[in-house]
Amino acid sequence: MSDTFEQTHTAASFYKQKGKFWPIVASGAGLFSDGYLNNVIGSVNTILKILYPHDYANSPATRNVSSIAFVGTVIGQLSFGYISDHYSRKHGMIIATVILIIFSILCSGAWGANGSIPGMLAALTAYRFFIGIGIGGEYPAGSVACAEASNDLKSGHRNRYFVLFTNFMIDFGFVVSAFTPLVMLWICGMNHLGTVWRVSLGLGAIPPLSIFYLRLKLEEPEQFTKNTLRRARSVPYLLILRFYWFRLFVVSIIWFIYDFSAYSFGLYSTTILTAIIPDNSLYKSFGWNVVLNLFYLPGSMLGALAADYLGPRVTLTTGVVLQAIVGYIMAGLYSHLKIHIAAFVVVYGIFQTLGEFGPGDCIGLIASKTCSTAVRGQYYGIAAATGKIGAFVGTYVFPVIIKNAGGETTVKGLQAPFWVSSSLAIFSGILAITLLPKIGQDVIAAEDDRFREYLMSKGWDVTQLGDEDASIDEFASPDVSAEYRGYEKKLDEDDK
Repeated sequence: MSDTFEQTHTAASFYKQKGKFWPIVASGAGLFSDGYLNNVIGSVNTILKILYPHDYANSPATRNVSSIAFVGTVIGQLSFGYISDHYSRKHGMIIATVILIIFSILCSGAWGANGSIPGMLAALTAYRFFIGIGIGGEYPAGSVACAEASNDLKSGHRNRYFVLFTNFMIDFGFVVSAFTPLVMLWICGMNHLGTVWRVSLGLGAIPPLSIFYLRLKLEEPEQFTKNTLRRARSVPYLLILRFYWFRLFVVSIIWFIYDFSAYSFGLYSTTILTAIIPDNSLYKSFGWNVVLNLFYLPGSMLGALAADYLGPRVTLTTGVVLQAIVGYIMAGLYSHLKIHIAAFVVVYGIFQTLGEFGPGDCIGLIASKTCSTAVRGQYYGIAAATGKIGAFVGTYVFPVIIKNAGGETTVKGLQAPFWVSSSLAIFSGILAITLLPKIGQDVIAAEDDRFREYLMSKGWDVTQLGDEDASIDEFASPDVSAEYRGYEKKLDEDDK
């Protein structure tokens, strides 16, 4: 009898724990679109230069098509940060998903009036801007909801699952976005490059479509319903700013530095590879680009585990210091590495791996867990927007750095980005280890308590926190089940 009870209890615990993963999957997996749609444009950019050498390669469209999505992303991160805090995490995710589906399809079919190439490029630029807004919405709505859902998991595993369904999804998107144009090139050949870039962009609609139904079925995270400010008579922005400004500033600067290098290297990896591949073969360039992007995955996977064992702050610092060392080695030995493509790709791949192990995995984790639930969407959105500004700046600055150092055809020109990025990595590591707080497994609940106590000390009415229909006491354990809360509500109704 006892064995039967034990088996039943174990099975129930398994299915209960398994059910807690679906909100994390539905919330965080949307960031696959960020990785895919941002990275695929690097290969598309290369194809457009071949197809339209006069209308594209020698025009501002070269930079606009690649970079305009970052502008939209910043707008999306800031606006959806407000939406997710003051209205709904769930509705923010659904709106972002719809935007990504619609404008991915429109990008694929971009066309100019009367077949005009400049008109087509202008349309593509405009659609990429709106894609950016959808991508931006994923950060303060999806990632934040994922962080709050991970709080329901077993202690000791929370950081890794947040990383696996946020940054690992971005990195997986990088890999797929590098492989897709190569597969299309194999299928279509060099004589149908128009089909290659259009299909590659259009396939970006599939990932958001695949999670749309899951998001419709989501409920608001429990931590959000207990601590939201959406029914507050007035939001204490001045108090919030005083409490979090310095921490937000540090997190934002680190994110700026990471995206400045990561996204810029991603966009220009094909350009760098083309420069070191003797026959300028597009097949070889795309193929080696796939290999480069594969290096993101082990770094992200190992970083996810380290974030639980070492903590996000130490993991981030370790990653950037090691990345800087490899970057300096690459810069110093570039003239030798460029002769041996395989050796270059391996060392460059290790450089990328360490970036994902450290800041790639941990900066979003830190941003989501160093503030209260009440303002997490806006806090995360501002930090992520600062990062995307760094990415936007990087896509404009990297070509300038390369040009001023000697150009794409010189060793010094292609050494320069590694000198700059490695030095910035060291700086971000110093900021992280000296100025960021230690982040434990229960930090979300602890930070909510700390914020609540701060507001009380300043005389703000904390009864305005949380939804009116949240029947759970503010000091109750976060592990109280949904079934118990429903039963408690029913008892209250019966008493009345």
